Amino acid sequence: MTTNVQKIFSFIDTYAESKEMLYLEAAIEACERWLDDPSKLLLTDPISKEEIRRGIQLAILKGMKQSAQPHHQMTPDSIGMLIGHIASKLADGQQSVTVLDPAAGTGNLLYTVMNAMDGRISATAVEIDDLLVKLSAITSELLEQPVTFFIQDALRPLLVDPVDMTVSDLPVGFYPDDENAMDYELMPKEGHAYAHHLFIEQSMKHTKEGGFGIFIMPANLFDSDQSSVLHPYLKNKTAIRAVIQLPDSLFKNASLAKSILILQKPFSGMKQSDVLLAKVPDMTNKHAMALFLQKIDMWTEEESLKK
Repeated sequence: MTTNVQKIFSFIDTYAESKEMLYLEAAIEACERWLDDPSKLLLTDPISKEEIRRGIQLAILKGMKQSAQPHHQMTPDSIGMLIGHIASKLADGQQSVTVLDPAAGTGNLLYTVMNAMDGRISATAVEIDDLLVKLSAITSELLEQPVTFFIQDALRPLLVDPVDMTVSDLPVGFYPDDENAMDYELMPKEGHAYAHHLFIEQSMKHTKEGGFGIFIMPANLFDSDQSSVLHPYLKNKTAIRAVIQLPDSLFKNASLAKSILILQKPFSGMKQSDVLLAKVPDMTNKHAMALFLQKIDMWTEEESLKK
């Protein structure tokens, strides 16, 4: 039996392959046709928002292999779902949650988080690539998720009100605009600033007091050649709540390994607490993952009680 995810991918893929245009642009057209006439796909009810997201994601992944976006790596579902779980637990009890993703790309990570908190979340997405924004925007419409989009360099001034939570798969590398980077505390005295450092600073600037920043970061973030600039900033302007190491098996080689960093914006009366240091087990081991998620749930409940 053909699943809804397969039907969605097949519809977009068949349409895109039939057009003499960039695959991703044709995929946007296919989604627009689907939006205009949902009956075209003959989907099986009930269809979930996660099925819609995954079906579109498969088409985008195919298109990215053929397009001018080889540098953009979509956040793997396994990581996105873990972050969605953590985010929903940290926001437990909040009826309305605002979220910012300053490096949204196609929105895959953002929508995974939004689907985990469906019905009580609205978001702001910032992305400089207009094609990726178009893909993200049509996905937002199909998912019926409320997202405001900004097409710009997220490290320039953002007209975004402070949010309850920031989530981001941090872009890694040097930020080339030294003049703009001079406005950041994390600009080093010599050389270019790391973009992933600046994204952390910009994100926390736009997070409410008591709010959280959840970042996918390089595993060696604290040991880089600019860590002497990063450490004082994190100590003085944030509270490090957790560092969660992701499984090595998710990455092609050790140099690409990543972790999840969870920061909190300090607030009046905030209590000190130990930093959660954890390692995600093999995600194919259901028993080990269940025990790990229990540990995360206990930790998030303790964090929620401190606010």
